[in-house]
Amino acid sequence: MPLRRNRQPQPGPLPQEFGSAVFDQAARLDAELPDLDWTVLPDGARRLDLRVPSGTLAAVAMGNAEDPPVLLVPGATGSKEDFSLMLPELAAAGYYVLSFDLAGQYESSGAGPENLTPPAPRYDYELFIGDLLAVLAACTAPAHVVGYSFAAVVAQLAWARRPDLFASLTLLSCPPEPGQSFRGIRRIGRLTPYANGRVGAALMIWGIRRNLVPVPPGRLRFVRQRFLRTRRQSVRDIFELMQRAPDLRPLLAAAPLPKLVAVGEHDLWPLALHAEFARVIGAKLAVYRAGHSPCETSPHQLCRDLLALFRNPA
Repeated sequence: MPLRRNRQPQPGPLPQEFGSAVFDQAARLDAELPDLDWTVLPDGARRLDLRVPSGTLAAVAMGNAEDPPVLLVPGATGSKEDFSLMLPELAAAGYYVLSFDLAGQYESSGAGPENLTPPAPRYDYELFIGDLLAVLAACTAPAHVVGYSFAAVVAQLAWARRPDLFASLTLLSCPPEPGQSFRGIRRIGRLTPYANGRVGAALMIWGIRRNLVPVPPGRLRFVRQRFLRTRRQSVRDIFELMQRAPDLRPLLAAAPLPKLVAVGEHDLWPLALHAEFARVIGAKLAVYRAGHSPCETSPHQLCRDLLALFRNPA
């Protein structure tokens, strides 16, 4: 079933009214979302390949390449399709929207540490930072960057390295604590320090495949197919990277960069941790009636709030 192209979102509410506190046209559109075939891109979206230090990344773009860029970066076990419902909304609002699969993930499974100069043994932060900075450097202007989950950590590190490439920074379902970032997860967080990358990756993939956090049949079918192409080593290495997330909170707090923390009220981490993270770094906070994936379940509301951030950064 093709993805629907809906009307352009409204300009956005006041910053203190971000998220699902506002019931408007965006909220109504999200409430009416059908189950989808996530392998079908929106009308007007185009596939492309991006050359980066780790190899070739599979990407999708929508909009006029001369318009202000928005870069949507998926997380571990994710892919560019996670933002399919957001592409038409942001492109219709006058932005060039680009998303790509992280190295080792889904259709970027061929990208990896063996392609670096010199080759490296593992996926590490430097690999993901280098890839992201290469994509940003190829944009025609500083980009509005949305980093999802693990990619939110990478986006913070890339911003610290090259702040001139960023127009704004949105941290979507971002691990809210540095260090062993899994420790705050409900119920199982206290056990994660004892899991190595192999065990942690296996548990992550098992939980998603078993649909422990229920998603519609079309979404589950796509996710299971995606795992067949994702390189297991990349998931193992990312799990271990998330066990030593760097602390960039002081730098972010001092930055004049427009910042948004966007999260579902039923995220993996308690909402109180996300709220404290947003407060400490001086970011606006948007909370949706969603789990870990507002980009899939609240895409119109998230786009509405992103547009408000882009247009009214103060």
